[in-house]
Amino acid sequence: MASERLSAILNHLNPSKNGLSTITQKNPDDIVITLAIRTPLAKAFRGGFKDTPLDFMVYSLLKKVIEKSRLDPQMVEDICIGNVSDAKAAYIVRAAMLGAGFPNTTGGSSVNRFCSSGLKAVQDIANQIITGSIECGLAIGAESMTVGGDRLEKPFHDEIIKVPEANDCMQPMGQTSENVGNDFNISREAQDRYAAESYQRAERAQKAGWFDDEIVPITTTIKDPKTGEEKQVTLTKDEGPRYGTTFESLNKIRPAFPQYGDKSTGGNSSQVTDGAAAILLMKRSKAIELNQPILAKFCGATVAGVAPRIMGIGPSLAIPKLLSKLNLDLHKDIDLIEINEAFASMAVYCQNVLGIDPSKMNPRGGAIALGHPLGCTGARQIVTGLSECKRQKKKVLLTSMCIGTGQGMAGLFVNEQI
Repeated sequence: MASERLSAILNHLNPSKNGLSTITQKNPDDIVITLAIRTPLAKAFRGGFKDTPLDFMVYSLLKKVIEKSRLDPQMVEDICIGNVSDAKAAYIVRAAMLGAGFPNTTGGSSVNRFCSSGLKAVQDIANQIITGSIECGLAIGAESMTVGGDRLEKPFHDEIIKVPEANDCMQPMGQTSENVGNDFNISREAQDRYAAESYQRAERAQKAGWFDDEIVPITTTIKDPKTGEEKQVTLTKDEGPRYGTTFESLNKIRPAFPQYGDKSTGGNSSQVTDGAAAILLMKRSKAIELNQPILAKFCGATVAGVAPRIMGIGPSLAIPKLLSKLNLDLHKDIDLIEINEAFASMAVYCQNVLGIDPSKMNPRGGAIALGHPLGCTGARQIVTGLSECKRQKKKVLLTSMCIGTGQGMAGLFVNEQI
């Protein structure tokens, strides 16, 4: 440890111009991930979690965190949940953690930055550790879209919507997708071809068992909608992948938002989904002290704003901003990229504008094929990305997503499971 501390001090005195060598160094104060797991992703309204309230989903995942980490729950000082549609998320995480076996000395909170909420929770816990507020914390992203969504219930105040961009914050997400497609000439064909590839990648990954090490089985109750009969089920696999999906089959689907455009469909847009993911974080020195496996190093995250009416292009601004801060090159230094596929329009745009190698982006498919539980996605991407980095023996993972009302967020991680 002494040599690592000396290396850290020398690095601060003589900062390297090579960002990659800097982020791949191992120092005692690094923020590391020691556990990254998730539930299966289930179809909202008709899938395995349709009768499972958010509190039980979170409770069940927290029980799995204790089981999988083999860490004394008293060591976890704070738990932060990223959630979008439940205003009572702070109540839920507090009650669920106490029910699952965490002590009352562990704190609990909720954050909401729409589709980046899971990553925001990770950033929140990491920043607390960096500043010395806590030594160990847990970030969760969770959403029951069966119960809620992110649609506004009423317009903003008249004084606010006098400003056009403020008024644009009320645009439905489908409208913003069509705006991206129309403004930047992202054709229906390009979107369907991208979506078909997402489905095919997810199918290959699921059949090959690539998701198995990231998913923890969750036992819950499901009710037959016709008879009302309840039965216990154990969910083990994502429900989103549609085997045999092709460009031709997707191209036959009618536009989902004809009042705004003719390019976005139910086949090339993200699925409405229920699910949760968890990320356990602490300093490297603490992980070594507690004999916890180190999966990855958290290097940082940032947010960038864009015009609300084209919110989907958010990653195209957040990614360069983060890489600039870390002195990294997207094409030379980044091995694997997870960009949320809220809509194929934004995924195609970001891939084209940033010049991303398609083989590096969402190798197991994305939200079009797997689903997009709003608050969960930012954490789910980390879980899936690190699992794929381990499989491919790749080092640097970049995650990013667009955010409703016109934002983008990005996070960077160094895989240590090589």
